[in-house]
Amino acid sequence: MITRGRRSAEGDVSQVPFPVVSIERGGEATYHGPGQLVAYPILYLPQGRRDLHRYLRDLEEVVIETLRGIGVEGRREEGLTGVWIGEKKVCSIGVAVRRWVTWHGLALNVTTDMGAFRGFAPCGLTADVMTRVQDESTRAGTPEQLMDACKESLIGALRRGF
Repeated sequence: MITRGRRSAEGDVSQVPFPVVSIERGGEATYHGPGQLVAYPILYLPQGRRDLHRYLRDLEEVVIETLRGIGVEGRREEGLTGVWIGEKKVCSIGVAVRRWVTWHGLALNVTTDMGAFRGFAPCGLTADVMTRVQDESTRAGTPEQLMDACKESLIGALRRGF
């Protein structure tokens, strides 16, 4: 499935063979499918935490910490939301907030079929910029195994005042 955020034009996904769903999150179009770790935290952002950009950076940090646990160096790319490994994007992030409650979240490509990104501009980028953890680490594991690490990272972030 392709989700199309508020910044994505309808024509951006006209060539994909998947269902396309327009949603209320920010960002552009991205793929959701098998081989991804998808996390959609639903959180109330209290006073003092009502900064959407900070929340996005916090989600990026959760993924960077998760990747660090399998020996992969994730990083941010200046001016873009998501997580990168080297010059390739491995995790797309798009959120929505209503009354300071968050929804939507992140999609980390673990064993994803990278052909799924062809035919549209994922996150407004070229398809060849996307990667998956499996191609970047011999310790990648399965999405289910990374889910446990990501859950621990999320719990740690919550304890630190996420």
